[in-house]
Amino acid sequence: MSPTRRILLVEDEPVINAAVTDRLVAEGYDVVRAYDGPGAVEAFTASDPDLVLLDVMLPGFDGHEVCRRIQAVRPVPVLMLTARDDEADILVGLAVGADDYLTKPFRMRELVARVAALLRRVDRAAELAVRGATDLGDVRVDAAARRVWVADVEVHLTPTEFDLLLCLAMNPGVVLTRERLLDEVWGWADASGTRTVDSHVKALRAKIGADRVRTVHGVGYAFEVGS
Repeated sequence: MSPTRRILLVEDEPVINAAVTDRLVAEGYDVVRAYDGPGAVEAFTASDPDLVLLDVMLPGFDGHEVCRRIQAVRPVPVLMLTARDDEADILVGLAVGADDYLTKPFRMRELVARVAALLRRVDRAAELAVRGATDLGDVRVDAAARRVWVADVEVHLTPTEFDLLLCLAMNPGVVLTRERLLDEVWGWADASGTRTVDSHVKALRAKIGADRVRTVHGVGYAFEVGS
């Protein structure tokens, strides 16, 4: 029997905090709760969670700063909860190490599905560690070390950005639909999640170069091998 996964829930609204906690506990997770920025960082250090559910708007300092601080301690999957469906706000979250986001109000069923998918992705990443390094033009991807170099310069990617790049790079020149990327990278397939893919592709392009990920309008994306 697999050990119980521990989730750190950071949400300053007591009603939402209690409701999410009750649902996650019912799903079999161990939940540690925090209600503000400083408390979240302290709870993260004390509890060593497998995943963090993190509200953006928090007392003390916001979720983006929390994410930045905990990712500096060790990489951990982070699902951001935001009241703003704004691409700029989402990209800030991705830039500081968030893996996915949910816009409030959200359905508990969708939250549970996203949590399960992120944890499955962590397990798949461990399986991919047996792979060696792959050279694709001037891009080098080391699946085992989870490191990337572009033109011999190391590029630091978030866990989701790395998994997205790896999925694309394993199929160079092949157009992968948004639905397939959602399934293989995030572990869930839902047409409503295509903006998640688009936001992560935009963040990935900013780090490895826009010309390395080609858009096929109405279909998806393909990795382009450069010189």
